[in-house]
Amino acid sequence: YRFSGEQEEQAKAQAFLSKAFFACIAIILLIMLTQFNSFITPVIILSSVILSLIGVLIGLLVTGTAFGIIMTGIGVISLAGVVVNNAIVLIDSYNQLLDRGMSSMEALMRAGAVRFRPVMLTAITTILGLFPMATGISFDFRKLAWDIGGESSQWWGPMAVAVIFGLGFATLLTLIVVPVLCSLADSLKNRKAGFTRS
Repeated sequence: YRFSGEQEEQAKAQAFLSKAFFACIAIILLIMLTQFNSFITPVIILSSVILSLIGVLIGLLVTGTAFGIIMTGIGVISLAGVVVNNAIVLIDSYNQLLDRGMSSMEALMRAGAVRFRPVMLTAITTILGLFPMATGISFDFRKLAWDIGGESSQWWGPMAVAVIFGLGFATLLTLIVVPVLCSLADSLKNRKAGFTRS
């Protein structure tokens, strides 16, 4: 016995999107390794991507949205790009401040203050842009009337919910968890340097 029809197509889509997600993460990791010349920095950035999946699952549970393999999967893959961008903006600013001679804590606080606005603007504009798609409220310009709960919202809704909640959760992670991990990595590096001197 084997399942066919819609079940078979969903299994194929799931397999493809799983491969696409891991390929996306691998390519991002490879690019960041060459860009930062460090293994710890890409791991810190990718940890925010992995933890943003918690936000996606919370969003699907809170809204009662079904986990559509195709659209939710596409939402998760597109979410990874935005989350990585926000984390890179913060860490790049932190590294530049370290190069200027600031202490780790001072550089983290300054980078967080300077990059707070760009990170929040990216998150807010993306969330507001996807809000009509998630709620199913749109404006039909041909009929000049509001369209509530259209067919397209049922198809695109899971992707919008995944990105909205995932990005909201990931923004908090970018502003809190990423600086904490940077501080932890710096203290471990200093401790290791202290051991090699002694």
